[in-house]
Amino acid sequence: MAENWRKDHEYMSYIEDLLATDEVQKLANYTQHMNSTRLEHSISVSYKSYKLAKRFNGDARATARAGLLHDLFYYDWHTTKFDEGSHAYMHPRIAVKNAEKITELSELERDIIIKHMWGATITPPKYKEGYIVTMVDKYCAIKEAAQPLTARMNAYKKRIKREMI
Repeated sequence: MAENWRKDHEYMSYIEDLLATDEVQKLANYTQHMNSTRLEHSISVSYKSYKLAKRFNGDARATARAGLLHDLFYYDWHTTKFDEGSHAYMHPRIAVKNAEKITELSELERDIIIKHMWGATITPPKYKEGYIVTMVDKYCAIKEAAQPLTARMNAYKKRIKREMI
């Protein structure tokens, strides 16, 4: 993952308090989408969403913070099952409860986190920032899962290029 987000002072001012918590740092211990950690994924979703929110005159601060907290849960979703609903339904609710232990959430941040699984769940986001995080989350998930394929394709292209010279 590119480290550009660390150099973005405005972005860092929005999320540095959250990033400094043990609760958020603990996400580095969980694999997400096969080829990244949950922390890497959350930062990627947060930063890309923040940039889009700025571009579309949204609430960049709320988007950055909710993007970072959208997957704040500590279990392997492949093996943990819930009687109350699917992982797609349950983990946003768990993430909100965990987030509320470390920060006060605005109505906007709550809605972004709860509804980021729209598509796999039926209730759409109420705000444009929620749509941004929802779509960026899907984009990042696909990109992270495809990383080995992308690396193999790039290596293949280089090999073909060398052989053609």
